[in-house]
Amino acid sequence: MKDKTLLGGLIVMGVGAVLIGVVWVLFLQPSRTPTAPLTAVPITIEGNPDEFTIFEIQTAESEVTFSLDELLRGLPTMAVGRSQQVAGQIAVNFDAPENSQIGPIVINARTLRTDNEFRDNAIHGFILDTEAHEFITFTPTQINGLPEQFVSNEPIVVEIVGNLTIREIEQPVVFEGTVTANGRAQLTGSATSRIDRNVFQLEIPEAPGVADVSEQVSLTIKFFAEPAKSGVNRQ
Repeated sequence: MKDKTLLGGLIVMGVGAVLIGVVWVLFLQPSRTPTAPLTAVPITIEGNPDEFTIFEIQTAESEVTFSLDELLRGLPTMAVGRSQQVAGQIAVNFDAPENSQIGPIVINARTLRTDNEFRDNAIHGFILDTEAHEFITFTPTQINGLPEQFVSNEPIVVEIVGNLTIREIEQPVVFEGTVTANGRAQLTGSATSRIDRNVFQLEIPEAPGVADVSEQVSLTIKFFAEPAKSGVNRQ
């Protein structure tokens, strides 16, 4: 009888240890840190580079956010994550704006934070697996809505078509937003895309008190860009 009691106790302890391990891996392990400071991928210009002004996104004044809906302890909640670690270059042709181009936009996923530490650790340790997949990349292929000429400080409605890569999974997406040129000194803008997390295999782990997590995720990039000092690839 004592042997059975002891065996039962060992089994319970073993199961408990496994559960503790799972909770630690998914929710309690420290958030990852970037391997190096984020820098923009030099844009490759299609055409004569001398016709373009290269702008570079300034991380200190830019931000990427994601949001999705969930039930948290029975209450409808919008989970929002943020990071300022977004980089990229934009080539503007002020004489022929329709020829303007956008280089790869890179986000360091390890720096994404919400208002909940447990959620953050689940994001880094399981959902995005930022240990293995540090970066999220959007590679634009087409810009729709550019005017025949820029008017300083007048917002332009644009549609940016491209490929989004998360966890090494690449899918076509469309960002919609606005961009504003302050003469040739600054560019500011914001663009949002709605993506299906299932397409990128972003599975939500089961967690106490969390239910009905939406499949649609809103991803927004707000940027402030200034002329780059260098870093242009010439074809």
